[in-house]
Amino acid sequence: MENWPFGATNVDATQVLIQRSSAALPTSLNQACLVHIYPAGPQMGSRFALSGETVIVGRDFDCQIRLDDGSVSRRHALIQSEDNEHAVIDLQSTNGTFVNGWRVERRRLKDGDYLHTGNSICRYLAGGNVEAQYHEEIRRLTAIDPLTDVQNRRSLMETLGQELANAARYRRPLAFALFDVDHFKSVNDEFGHLCGDFALRELTRQIRLVIRQQDTLGRYGGEEFGIVLPDTHAHEAAATVERLRLHMENHRFRYEDQTFSVTISAGLSAISGEDWITTHEVIHQADDFLRRAKAHGRNRVCGPGSF
Repeated sequence: MENWPFGATNVDATQVLIQRSSAALPTSLNQACLVHIYPAGPQMGSRFALSGETVIVGRDFDCQIRLDDGSVSRRHALIQSEDNEHAVIDLQSTNGTFVNGWRVERRRLKDGDYLHTGNSICRYLAGGNVEAQYHEEIRRLTAIDPLTDVQNRRSLMETLGQELANAARYRRPLAFALFDVDHFKSVNDEFGHLCGDFALRELTRQIRLVIRQQDTLGRYGGEEFGIVLPDTHAHEAAATVERLRLHMENHRFRYEDQTFSVTISAGLSAISGEDWITTHEVIHQADDFLRRAKAHGRNRVCGPGSF
């Protein structure tokens, strides 16, 4: 499993968020603001009040919102107040300014929008009770991976544990799939880390088109993901993950003027509900089959019920 971006972990991120939330400044509680949600690190959870007519976002020391990230230009974007709302204007930045994944030159912001400047992501809050929204965002970030908007590792493990207990109690089947993106480093090396981030977001969006609403998708770490499939027998889980593998194999990723493909390798673990099994044992089994899938050429599914 690859390291998390920028060397961060979910535990570190949770600790940072709790510290940020408890140390939130009591000033400007109901002013529109940006909340820094990615990457994890010292700035995660920081709240930047948009109190002036114009606010510059960048990594220069004189910027009102300073993001200490090499992918952010010195003067990256301008946030401008307009009729009690705000608009973002790109300042000819090197890596572009994005709102909800779309590159923009100028865009009026709506409550809840995601603002991407380089690798950094902030969320725009402009509702009637920004203080409540801020603390709700902090709570959300303790369970959700901010880059891909799926459950983070900690939350995914909690879901798996709960579903295992339900499976044992009601004697129902359960499956767990662990998969990662094949040769993901080559995407970052060839197209850059911003494209790599886009690929992970697009990957999770495509996965959601294939899995059921009751299935839970989470980011296990780096480019590795897990899916909890309740009430699912081994052969049913294998068929689902095989459909997912084929879907990703045939999907074309388009980032700016770049077009590329990625494939995934997956390992499966499945229980009938008759025997008690721990979360650790389920993950260990899925991880063993994932390593087997990689050893046999990647772009394949290994595990009970697999083809």
